[in-house]
Amino acid sequence: MQTITKKDIPEELVVDIEKLSNLGYGIAKIDGYVIFTEGACPGDKVRVKITKNNKNYSNAKIIEIISPSPHRTEPFCPMQKVCGACQLQFIDYKYQLELKREIVKDAIRSICGEEIEIRNTIPSPKIREYRHKIQYPVSETKSSKRILAGYYKTGTHELVNIKYCPIQPAYCDRIIDYIREAAQECNVSGYNEKQHCGDLKHIVIRTSAYTGKSLIILVVNSVKIFDKQKLLAEKIYSADDNISGVGINYNPHKTNLILGEKTEILQGESFIEEKLCDRIFKVEAKTFFQVNPYTADEIFNYIKDYISQNFDKPVLLDAYAGITAFGICLSDISKKVVSVEEVKESVVLADRIIKENGIRNIELHNMDAGLFFERELKTKGRKFDAVILDPPRKGCSEESLDYALKLAKTKIIYVSCNPATLARDLKYLISKGCRVDFIQPFDMFPHTYHIENVALITL
Repeated sequence: MQTITKKDIPEELVVDIEKLSNLGYGIAKIDGYVIFTEGACPGDKVRVKITKNNKNYSNAKIIEIISPSPHRTEPFCPMQKVCGACQLQFIDYKYQLELKREIVKDAIRSICGEEIEIRNTIPSPKIREYRHKIQYPVSETKSSKRILAGYYKTGTHELVNIKYCPIQPAYCDRIIDYIREAAQECNVSGYNEKQHCGDLKHIVIRTSAYTGKSLIILVVNSVKIFDKQKLLAEKIYSADDNISGVGINYNPHKTNLILGEKTEILQGESFIEEKLCDRIFKVEAKTFFQVNPYTADEIFNYIKDYISQNFDKPVLLDAYAGITAFGICLSDISKKVVSVEEVKESVVLADRIIKENGIRNIELHNMDAGLFFERELKTKGRKFDAVILDPPRKGCSEESLDYALKLAKTKIIYVSCNPATLARDLKYLISKGCRVDFIQPFDMFPHTYHIENVALITL
């Protein structure tokens, strides 16, 4: 059989979309040659135009939907096609959950090479107004200098001025609209990315599902504050009773990082309060905290129920702990929780939260997880009934996994937002004799291709 190459693919062609890729593109195949199509749903028959040819695959865009998938639906956001935030909103929600399970299943099969039980995706309790952290890039129009704030078009740095976003709380739209107007009144300019000039680079909002309060952070292109920025902060703080605090973050660098190192609170409090597992957490500007507190609460309670059913007052290790959210939620069913986090600010905040919640059985450590694992084995030699791993998207190093194996008595609970690195790490653990009992996906990010997973592992 002749092998199909990119040279054999015409500029336009009709294809059947078979499945969804891990980045949310529809996948079609021509004699094994893969075509990734933006905005396509499995079950679609579409006419596409090739936008880029690569060695082993092509990228395409839809120019005509010949026969739509039965799972297609009308997006509830009028900006869905131009805004890059909700890639899957044109697919009915129940089917989104099935597709996300398939994304996890494909990653496990192709990378891990094992047949592991992937349970049905647990839906988000809310699929609108669920996103409680908003990060809008800011720019301005050339002639009128009108402030623009929103998201970038997919694959570009062309800003879409978002006036209404149905996946975030409605009052955030009002706050951002007010900031647009107030910034112009205060002569605060929008950022020009190409020329690296202008005042306001981003608007970051942390909102609380528990109290309804918001913390507003203005990211500025400078190393010091100016009177006009102080005036803007004052105006924002006095504009709405739901605003708990307003701060300035200094980020004068040409970088993809939104927040710079230094944040200064100019008005009100430096935090909002959020509630998980009936515990009250303080969340600051740079605190890692899940954007969907409703699904986060389900994940924490799911793990809490699992531990309660399998252990009696266990000793737990909470690694990559952040503000020790898992440790705090699990403290009342545990004899002791040992928490490890390398970011000092998170540990300081965790200590405050622990004291305010009256918790006395959490031991905090401010250091790199790998270094802690090594020290723990060499000095105290403690073993933990279960080790909870919640690493960043890049996953764990093999060294850290080896240490976790040595520190855990019977169970590792691995929480991951990246199916690919989860599959890689599970493959390594299996090679060391572990058994993956099952993986439970949770929809932390409705209408996107992202998926959160909890893997239960037995040593």
